[in-house]
Amino acid sequence: MKSIIISLSILISFQCFSQTPREVVQLQLDAYNKGDIEAFLEVFAEDAEAYNYGDTEPFIKGKANFKTTYRKLFQSSPNLHSLVTSRQALGQTVIDYEYITGRSNSEKPVLIIAIYKIENHKIIRCDFIRE
Repeated sequence: MKSIIISLSILISFQCFSQTPREVVQLQLDAYNKGDIEAFLEVFAEDAEAYNYGDTEPFIKGKANFKTTYRKLFQSSPNLHSLVTSRQALGQTVIDYEYITGRSNSEKPVLIIAIYKIENHKIIRCDFIRE
């Protein structure tokens, strides 16, 4: 019995920490589409940052600011949805082409390229290229 419990503990630990960068980004996307702020934040590092591509200063810095920014977005846009039309991964970097609908401040879809940098199974940096 003891060996079964130890084996299960090892298996659960392995599954929790064996997520690929693609899987980490997919968890983030699933939570985004559900408007689930807690699940969304779960995959971000405490010191995560978000940049507009090419900028030297982040427009979001730290997990607490991600929470504030995305909570407002989820609350103001209950029909928010991102459809990934293409996803590529190279090492710890994942690049998504996204088609976003349901934003309260935009009647037309928003097209973006999102570049996610993953470290220790958490998103540490996002860069966004907007249409």
